[in-house]
Amino acid sequence: MNPTILKGACHCGTVTFEVDTPLEPAVRCNCSLCRRRGAVMSPPFPADKLRILSGENELAMYEFNTRVAKHFFCRRCGIYTFHQTRANPDQWRVNLGCIEGVDAYSLDAPVADGASSSVVTGA
Repeated sequence: MNPTILKGACHCGTVTFEVDTPLEPAVRCNCSLCRRRGAVMSPPFPADKLRILSGENELAMYEFNTRVAKHFFCRRCGIYTFHQTRANPDQWRVNLGCIEGVDAYSLDAPVADGASSSVVTGA
């Protein structure tokens, strides 16, 4: 088994997925959304490295500010699972708190300055 294939799920288990990405370098972000959700995110990876195994129809998408980034969460439990990045829409990140057997808060995860990237006032 490839050691970078990670299995994950939302809190209620409705949305399950696997992703081919290393855990580090992990990152947090200080944009208005990330500050509120407090997630520790994986390094960026290409979209084809993410496979939704179940619950795709239960995913909701949230967009804000420039509407380039697409943030996905489970409609049932509300947990943010992964997102398409704004800096490079060909890249995605996964919420490491959703990954089986990983304590996301034990990872070194510096804060990226997403707040400075806002182009809409107050976003």
